[in-house]
Amino acid sequence: MERQTFGGESHSGRPERNLWQAMKRGFMGRCPHCGDGRLFSGFARTAERCDACGEAFHHHRADDLPAYLVIFIVGHVVVAAFMGADATTDLSMWTHLAIWVPITILSSIALLQPIKGAVVGLQWALYMHGFGGHAEELETHPEA
Repeated sequence: MERQTFGGESHSGRPERNLWQAMKRGFMGRCPHCGDGRLFSGFARTAERCDACGEAFHHHRADDLPAYLVIFIVGHVVVAAFMGADATTDLSMWTHLAIWVPITILSSIALLQPIKGAVVGLQWALYMHGFGGHAEELETHPEA
């Protein structure tokens, strides 16, 4: 089913935002709105606002979703690779531990920031958690 748009606006009357572009920009650590400013001020800490366009990020609600997604992705990849290696080689358990534990830790650390950026981009594109700028959204989250 195709999403209906009228004059560049979604069915809610707000300008439509490109979901995939916003998630890609977030994944790359850039502002989902303009793509120029930095999304993060630390490893997993989002900036208060974009340096380039001024878009506020402080009200995002990524919470635990990025961590769950990283666990899901890394778990499936590492378990599949471990099972494949175990079926085709004759490595000891200690050798498997020496290989797969560091790979799991490093890949989890490497994916956490990009996945969190993509989640913030998703929220921005869908006008979630204060990214819509409407008064009723700001009243429910006064810290925004």
